[in-house]
Amino acid sequence: MGKVKEYTNGEVTIVWEAASCIHSGICVKGLPNVFRPKVRPWIRIDKAETEDLINQVKQCPSGALSFYMNNKEDHSAATLDTKVEVLENGPLLVYGTLNVVNKDGTSEIKNKTTAFCRCGASHNKPYCDGSHVKSQFIG
Repeated sequence: MGKVKEYTNGEVTIVWEAASCIHSGICVKGLPNVFRPKVRPWIRIDKAETEDLINQVKQCPSGALSFYMNNKEDHSAATLDTKVEVLENGPLLVYGTLNVVNKDGTSEIKNKTTAFCRCGASHNKPYCDGSHVKSQFIG
């Protein structure tokens, strides 16, 4: 697992897993005062209301952004029903709890949203790394 950062406003904590981020920019477009990729720290959680933060994090296509409420005892992700969505000219999004078995036999649990590569150009297979944009993938 790569770098993981947490940002809290006391009510909610946003978790960012850098290795999962495909840099879609959806967070930046949705809440530009909060998500600022060229500045450190890049998330200014105090610049939006908790409900707006949660709604924006839920739109993250890769699952790199997640959240938990600070007043909850159990911060582990709940098992979710599985849903698959094909993004036009982009990754295959799988929502839910998955057990991904790698070609070397190792496995990892993925929660919430996982973006799988459809273009074949990702350097982080089987996951999407945003290479479909540079390769001008159509599909």
